[in-house]
Amino acid sequence: MKIVFFGTPHFGALILEKLCQSEYKPVLVITALDKPVGRKQVITPPPVKVVAEKYKISFGEITAIDNLKSLNPDLIIVAAYGKLLPKEILEIPKYGCLNVHPSLLPKYRGPSPIQYAILNGDQETGVTIILMDEKMDHGPILANSKIEIDDFEIDYPNLHNKLAQLGSDLLIETIPKWINGEIQPQTQDEAIATFTKIIKKEDGKIDWKKTAETLQRQIRAFHPWPSSYCFYEKDGKQRLIKILKTDCLEQSKHGPFGGPGKTFLAPDDKIAVQTGKDFLIIKELQMEGGKPMNSSEFLRGQTNFIGTVLK
Repeated sequence: MKIVFFGTPHFGALILEKLCQSEYKPVLVITALDKPVGRKQVITPPPVKVVAEKYKISFGEITAIDNLKSLNPDLIIVAAYGKLLPKEILEIPKYGCLNVHPSLLPKYRGPSPIQYAILNGDQETGVTIILMDEKMDHGPILANSKIEIDDFEIDYPNLHNKLAQLGSDLLIETIPKWINGEIQPQTQDEAIATFTKIIKKEDGKIDWKKTAETLQRQIRAFHPWPSSYCFYEKDGKQRLIKILKTDCLEQSKHGPFGGPGKTFLAPDDKIAVQTGKDFLIIKELQMEGGKPMNSSEFLRGQTNFIGTVLK
């Protein structure tokens, strides 16, 4: 069976890797261009392209639809491609276009479903395979698989990898059932559909008026990008700090009290920050341009930090 795979970032790469190790290795991969990454703007291929090269699969951009038509694929699989496919592509393959989406659709359509599951403190999430149409994450459902979020300290990379593994297994299980006519597509319930948005750098700015629990979820959801950050004043300059690992301490049981952003010394040389409700305990943080360090290491180099107000 001739399969074409569309994908770009790490989630798509993990799905592609599993396909290549199965009987459903694609004959062509469509992905994004190499782009500059990091401070030094090093030209870097997308993760999906790296996997395609590893398994010696032809790859390219979606520039010539006629070429895709001439290939006459039986099936197109999409995982984190980042773009909507036009109708003229959706109609090419005999068995349509399947999309692997890391949420339980119709919940969390859009580009950031994994982050939203963490941000909202969900106890359950999963992956859904749909038959694609022209709307974003809208097509009928072919299969889904659920997992419990039983680790409430889980961050984005860990949940991302769990869902990619779950999605890979579900996809390989679903393809033959779909091809053999064993699946009846189920229309999504529009009444309960929810949507996510593209996460931007400014979304990581910490608002200390929020509760400690809300901020802790943000820090886990936005690790490693865009990260959760704040500023404190040193030597008349605003210094950016990334908050990497935290815990919560209930306000009702522990003092003292200060305005949002006020820093205190917690047990074991950890940093406590007053929030809109309760304290956020900072266990690991990173100064801009520096390396990650635990709070006691940080305080040894920033002796006047306790008592400042973070912005």
